[in-house]
Amino acid sequence: MSFFARGSRNQRTFRPKKSAPSGNKGMQLKRHIDATLGNGNLREAVRLPIGEDLNEWLAVNTVDFFNQVNILYGTLMEFCTPATCPTMSAGPKYEYRWADGVKIKRPIEVSAPKYVEYLMDWIEAQLDDENTFPQKLGAPFPPNFRDVVKTIFKRLFRVYAHIYHSHFQIIMKLKEEAHLNTCFKHFTLFTLEFRLIDRAELAPLSELIDPIILGC
Repeated sequence: MSFFARGSRNQRTFRPKKSAPSGNKGMQLKRHIDATLGNGNLREAVRLPIGEDLNEWLAVNTVDFFNQVNILYGTLMEFCTPATCPTMSAGPKYEYRWADGVKIKRPIEVSAPKYVEYLMDWIEAQLDDENTFPQKLGAPFPPNFRDVVKTIFKRLFRVYAHIYHSHFQIIMKLKEEAHLNTCFKHFTLFTLEFRLIDRAELAPLSELIDPIILGC
């Protein structure tokens, strides 16, 4: 579990937490993440450690960010329902529809909780596929690995956008706003460091992201 997950007061997990890729390298990178997060320096925490493989760094962090969003959404499950959130939206200007290109090829309109359910199922399938996320030390990553990671991060961002636009008052009542903000800052810095999400996709939370970019 990450530094932020340990700090959360309400640890209701939406899905069982995923473990970092097995093997000495995966565990070493995970320990590095926890150590740098423990120092409180988020900008340092996201940087690729000297001499490490970029794909391995992306893989370990993808699992960690999946777990963070998993825990955050788990605190809101009773408040994010088909009745309260009939569409997956981020304010009045942005609505997200679901498609995975396999089971659901054309985007469909679904409620926010259904979208998150589809998303977590899809991400788990990617993380469990050893052809995409190799578990054995030294196993090669596929040529499309970075594209898969980008899609995962783009869709995880949509969960953050929905939480901020639709459930921030609940987050404040739960006294989880500091935890949410820190998790999102960490997520944003990592995303920007490796250019994982197009700027247009970040527009729903631009007021939060711009100060992060400026180092505020």
